Amino acid sequence: MAAEHAPATAATTLPARPKQPKQQLSKAMEHMRAYVAVEDTSKTATSPSAGEDAYGVPATYEPVRKATTAPSEDNPQKRSDPFQFGTRYLEEGDDIFAHNAWDHVEVDSQYSEFIEQQTVFQRDNQVNDFDKKRFNEKPEKWWDKFYSNNQANFFKDRKWLVQEFPVLGEVTNEGYGPVTVLEVGAGAGNTAFPVLAMNQNPELRLHACDYSSKAIDIIRAQPAYTDQESSTLQADVWDAASDEVLPPGLEPGSVDIILLIFIFSALSPVQWTQAVRNIYTLLKPGGEVLFRDYGRGDLAQVRFKKGRYLDENFYVRGDGTRVYFFEEQELRDIWSGKLGSSAEDPVVDEEARGEEAPAFEVVDLAVDRRMLVNRQRKLKMYRCWMQGRFRKPRAGSESAAADIQERTGALQEDQSAVK
Repeated sequence: MAAEHAPATAATTLPARPKQPKQQLSKAMEHMRAYVAVEDTSKTATSPSAGEDAYGVPATYEPVRKATTAPSEDNPQKRSDPFQFGTRYLEEGDDIFAHNAWDHVEVDSQYSEFIEQQTVFQRDNQVNDFDKKRFNEKPEKWWDKFYSNNQANFFKDRKWLVQEFPVLGEVTNEGYGPVTVLEVGAGAGNTAFPVLAMNQNPELRLHACDYSSKAIDIIRAQPAYTDQESSTLQADVWDAASDEVLPPGLEPGSVDIILLIFIFSALSPVQWTQAVRNIYTLLKPGGEVLFRDYGRGDLAQVRFKKGRYLDENFYVRGDGTRVYFFEEQELRDIWSGKLGSSAEDPVVDEEARGEEAPAFEVVDLAVDRRMLVNRQRKLKMYRCWMQGRFRKPRAGSESAAADIQERTGALQEDQSAVK
């Protein structure tokens, strides 16, 4: 009996709990397997490069590989010299899971068919008319709720801005001179604050606007905003699709550069023409729009389940915020004035019908396809973004773009003289 109640000695050990494998998909995404999973009848292991299903996308869908240009052992990091972003190509013989991301990755016809199948499923299970009205009536209230819940913690600061848009590095250089930059759809400041942090130009005026008053409150509460010595950054509430007012402190034709980073997709198609008209009004002749947003077939679109489809390529997320996925030609038509110029165009708001749509010069527009990789969980994620530069036509010889080029050249000459 005494042995039964004797205390455990220091040498006593408990059996180790077996380590549980990480769940490949969240519970919210498991429903997708019924619609897209490829049944494995052989029960044999897949190839090392196949990985696991990711967010409802079967791992058996493989990216299109390019022909090998150089032995992998000679350049295991797949880097150019000097290294440039956007130059890591997936080639024959490469291990998909050797790196976190691959650039300019195309998908095969099988994956394209899968996207179409998903779209049909989403369209057949779309949002009911009552909820469509609820989500479209006052979209800003859903973003207010989003920022109330997430504050400044959801999105990461966009440290890639200068890599993708080098002009931002130029206008923030010391000695560049007077320049006005406006970010539309600033959110919690994940673009504005990185620009402010790298700024060495005392004559830069940086405006950040969003139609969510809660988002602007978050920006104004940040130490980087409240501790400014020269009030370079100004944050205000403004709806890009408003037909009444322009942002506080800005006049027509006063802005050199407008940033639209993942904001145009939050607008309803009927708001596009008015938003483009407002941007056109704000820019100086030759001023430019720097644009980045979601592209058709992006993983964020493919993974939507039933009850999220509002309209073609237009969805509502679980938190009530909306998102659109663009085609390249569609964006060309929007910014060149072809879409919305017709009085019968279905994407034009009733009050704007018959008005001439503003026409920008499409300086650059491309599809950015990347494959992101989770090496630990063996997941492949196909992303698709649209990136472009749109310029307001020059008025005679005067233009903001020409002014930027001239001042950048002068600044480089000064720096060379100092060296």
